[in-house]
Amino acid sequence: MTILILEHPRIPSETRFNDIANTPLWSCLLAGYSASGLIQAGHDVMLVDAQQKGWGFRDTKEEILTLSPDLLCINAVYFWEQTDRFFNFLNELRAENYTGHINLFGFFPTLVWKIILRQSRAVDSIAVGEPENILIELADRLRSGKDMKDIFGLAYKADKKIIFNGPRKPEKNPDLFPFPVRNIEPGETISILASRGCYNYCSFCPVPSFYNNGPLWRGRTPENIINEISLLYNQGGRDFYFIDPNFIGPGKRGRQRTFKLSEQIRKLGITYGIETRPNDLDHSILDQMLSSGLNSLLLGIESGSADILDGLGKHTSLNVSEKAIAACRSLGLEPEIGFLMFVPDSSIKDIESNFAFLKQNRLLDRLDRTVNLLSHYQIVLMGTPGYQYFENKGRLIKQGPLGFEGDIVYRSKRVAWLRDVIIETCRYIFKAMSEESSPIYWDRRNPTKKRKVNDFVEALFLEKLKDAKNLKNLPLVPDVTLDLRKEIKTMLE
Repeated sequence: MTILILEHPRIPSETRFNDIANTPLWSCLLAGYSASGLIQAGHDVMLVDAQQKGWGFRDTKEEILTLSPDLLCINAVYFWEQTDRFFNFLNELRAENYTGHINLFGFFPTLVWKIILRQSRAVDSIAVGEPENILIELADRLRSGKDMKDIFGLAYKADKKIIFNGPRKPEKNPDLFPFPVRNIEPGETISILASRGCYNYCSFCPVPSFYNNGPLWRGRTPENIINEISLLYNQGGRDFYFIDPNFIGPGKRGRQRTFKLSEQIRKLGITYGIETRPNDLDHSILDQMLSSGLNSLLLGIESGSADILDGLGKHTSLNVSEKAIAACRSLGLEPEIGFLMFVPDSSIKDIESNFAFLKQNRLLDRLDRTVNLLSHYQIVLMGTPGYQYFENKGRLIKQGPLGFEGDIVYRSKRVAWLRDVIIETCRYIFKAMSEESSPIYWDRRNPTKKRKVNDFVEALFLEKLKDAKNLKNLPLVPDVTLDLRKEIKTMLE
């Protein structure tokens, strides 16, 4: 029996290209881990990364029809308004007589498995949650012709019914997973997954929902991680990025593990980046990581309003966030920030607090960061606590394929107006930054022009915040953004 693990093509979104939510949905290494697990279990496996190869859906379809695998396992990624194209691709495979078993796995199908199995005739089964062991058991049963009824974590169709065998407990020891199959490009930054899940359960985050339907953090041992990095080092890898949502992990145990791992990383002479919560970071642990090659860090701060932090379930404080930023800078590392300027329950006061926090902590001094921080808003995805909360409140309007996204009715119409004005304006600037001919192209050294645009965006935000707070009748958003685009276009000429 032949098995094909597929990373399908992703069509870029016109409006969501800069969303940090793309990170867990795209870069979780699940396809590579699934392939290596199946290979270790004795199966004949191919891993095809159509996105890396630059294939479209037509090329991918032809490759699958040529290979004709008995089991096709796809890391199904949600790619916003283009996601229907993925399901059309599956229908086309069936229409051209592909008869193998089609299984979907990953964040997106886990969170909407019932809807997919109801609406897609092409899909046979879905691995709900951590997929490696589910797919091994599925492949074993298909090869032997045995029933799938007791494979925990598998949802599938049988006799025109949808059957779910119940949730599967996540593997307690992530060291047991073999290292993922990879297709490494020369000079690339290599992704590493040193831990799984998160010990917190923020209302906007799909990670805990995917792994455990709740908080759960599991770290690999430093020895296991170093063994993988050493293998990749021998293949030319020198720069790495840990894609863990929470690299350091909880409490004393997390700190001890991080110190030990950093000591061993130092011996390799590599560079690396991480993502972590501000409450896990202090001067000593940061100093230890910097001395071992840490060169980039993303802090999940999310808000400058204490009320919003509480509403998001962050279980941290503004003081902790400010200390984490200061600790980074005291040691010469400029942190990047995960931040939600707009959330559906924001008041004008919350927005003022957010802006003041960013300004006081000197986070609005670089154009690419400024437009991102001032325009980022809470994305509400099915399966997260936030989605359920707003749906229960009657404030959620299902959007996109399968209703996976929620468009939320904002508590304050004035905040919603400000959000729309700022987002549309910042998207216009982002697009200019992606054009090589633009004076603010991201890779062009033009500090004077970028500084001018940065100052304009900052002043614009304050002006429109004042309007949202004080104007009796707010002007139409399209009229406002049209005038702003004209002004920015003139500025860039």
